[in-house]
Amino acid sequence: MMHKNVLIKKPATPGYEKTPTVILQGHMDMVCAKKKSVKHDFKKDPIELRVKGDMIYAKDTTLGADDGIAIAYALALLDLNTIPHPPLKVLMTTEEEVGLRGAAALDSKYLEGDMLINMDCEEEGILFSSCAGGIRAKHYIPAKWENSEKNRISYLISIGGLKGGHSGIEIDKGRGNSNKLMGRFLDDLLQEVEYCMSEINGGVKMNAIPQETDVTVLIDPCDENKLAAKVDEWNLIFKNELKASDLGVTLSVRRLDNT
Repeated sequence: MMHKNVLIKKPATPGYEKTPTVILQGHMDMVCAKKKSVKHDFKKDPIELRVKGDMIYAKDTTLGADDGIAIAYALALLDLNTIPHPPLKVLMTTEEEVGLRGAAALDSKYLEGDMLINMDCEEEGILFSSCAGGIRAKHYIPAKWENSEKNRISYLISIGGLKGGHSGIEIDKGRGNSNKLMGRFLDDLLQEVEYCMSEINGGVKMNAIPQETDVTVLIDPCDENKLAAKVDEWNLIFKNELKASDLGVTLSVRRLDNT
């Protein structure tokens, strides 16, 4: 597979020709995530921006500042001739968000320089000297599929209204993970209501805290009131637990048309 990294070179400002060569590196891909209710095609639709003070936000999608800010900085230095600089190399890599694939495929001969600055930090004005690394894990859980009883009723149980965020920079903010919250609810529900699960979906990216989770369950008609009561109970639990970080969290249930 071709990893289309980009390398751009710019000679030093006159008088800086003998200074150490600096490599500026960032990645051009982003985490493409949006709210479930939003219609947005990241392959062709522009990001809808909103400006508040001196901050730029995206409306109902990710912004792409990770790592668009590095690309913007680098392109500015390449374009401007008013900022004195040493010999520059700008390296823009691909597929960082899905496992550093562009960087891993890069031939080291393109890294000839005296200093490399990776501009993928989450805080303005801060540079990291090293990284603890990361790990990605996949779990496969065997499932036993069976036909449900004919008299069962389908219900869609949903968790939403969470802020989510980056699994790195926002992981310490106590924000709710919709998948974990749903797991707690389903475990408790099973103590009082026997149900079958036909579908479960939650989260959109490996490195984004899940904001929304949907589960379809099938229950006996006599358990409808128990299900509704459990949803109300856990809705209050989640709102109390997350009132400081995710005040908008909601747990809801909706009967589906079995036909």
